[in-house]
Amino acid sequence: MTHLQRHVKARALEALHDTRIVVIQGARQVGKTTLVQEILTHVGGQYVTLDDPSIRAAAQLDPVGFVMQNRTGLLAIDEVQRVPELMLALKLEVDRDPRPGRFLITGSADLLRLPTVEDSLAGRAESIELHGFSQGELNQHLEQFIDHTFANNIVTHHTSQLGRTDYLERAMAGSFPEAINRSPGRRRQDWLDNYLTRITERDAPDISSLRSIPELSLVLRLIAAQNSGELNTAKLSQRSGIPTTSLTRLLALLETLYLVQRIPAWSTNLTKRVVARPKVALLDTGMAARLQNVSPASASPDVSPTLAGHLLEGFVAGELRRQQAWAEEVVQLCHFRDRSAGEVDLVLESIDGRVVGIEVKAAATVGAKDVRGLGLLRDRLGARFIRGYVLYTGAESVPFGDRITAAPLDLLWSS
Repeated sequence: MTHLQRHVKARALEALHDTRIVVIQGARQVGKTTLVQEILTHVGGQYVTLDDPSIRAAAQLDPVGFVMQNRTGLLAIDEVQRVPELMLALKLEVDRDPRPGRFLITGSADLLRLPTVEDSLAGRAESIELHGFSQGELNQHLEQFIDHTFANNIVTHHTSQLGRTDYLERAMAGSFPEAINRSPGRRRQDWLDNYLTRITERDAPDISSLRSIPELSLVLRLIAAQNSGELNTAKLSQRSGIPTTSLTRLLALLETLYLVQRIPAWSTNLTKRVVARPKVALLDTGMAARLQNVSPASASPDVSPTLAGHLLEGFVAGELRRQQAWAEEVVQLCHFRDRSAGEVDLVLESIDGRVVGIEVKAAATVGAKDVRGLGLLRDRLGARFIRGYVLYTGAESVPFGDRITAAPLDLLWSS
């Protein structure tokens, strides 16, 4: 695979001009180290990685001295979650010398979820998420679906050469650079299996005091089996045999490791939003497919009516999560379910309350029943409803009334 540019690079360079600590965080093996080294070619600086045992030992022995080793320039510290003691040392150093661009750090865990870290970084750092490759990055095209939709200048007459099998193949390839670079089948499967072993046996114990680390893979398999489904902790506990209290902590750990994402329920009533169940999905649909041991053929709606739909919904949610990292429009990703049985798979809400609804269908055709939830959302919100899409595996865009369009799924990365 040729070298691919990452879309968040420009944002990271911009942040270094006015922020003391810039944090790039995301799952293991998504390209954080490569991105940091590219940034250093632009701005200069010193690079150290805490995956190196000797460097890690030095950081643990003298955290304050460690962060002072390049006081006149930028110090990049890779995998900082491996030495949590550095957080207080970083706080003390940037409080003493508050120049912007002092530190560029990476973490294979959501640092703000780790004990004591949030207070250390508050007001001193900007966090930027880096995930595996987006479809646009693979094509070296900057996707602006979020920005264009909220600016109401999206192309609504989109046609595509891709079909259902093409989309399933893309979803099942996943987003990890090394997995994508391997041939489909055994080689890619082996990489994903080894990745999961590494995460559950090494990385998870590094940042957690939980003793039930072996149960992480079981929980991941159960989530994958209902990928993008609503999270019912009681049922998940029953199926796994894990007490709900332990299960809650395991789910939080999986989020911290950027393996799963919760998609909160959306409502115009904030109380309902909190009470309603979130959806939960693996951030990488290649991993979700591997955990279910499925292929594009076995995921066909002809074989399994729901499997393809769940995978493609998770695929779309993951693409939107990636685009959130570089979009100018700040949005929250949610889902909508009404007690009257109206539902919308995914909802994007801007800071000022404008809303875009997205339904995801594995079918190659769309009917009136497929836009019912979007119509309900539009009628309820009025002018706040910007647009609704049914993203499906057909070839043509089809209008379905006021502000609702069925469009080929690759509109996400073609606009």
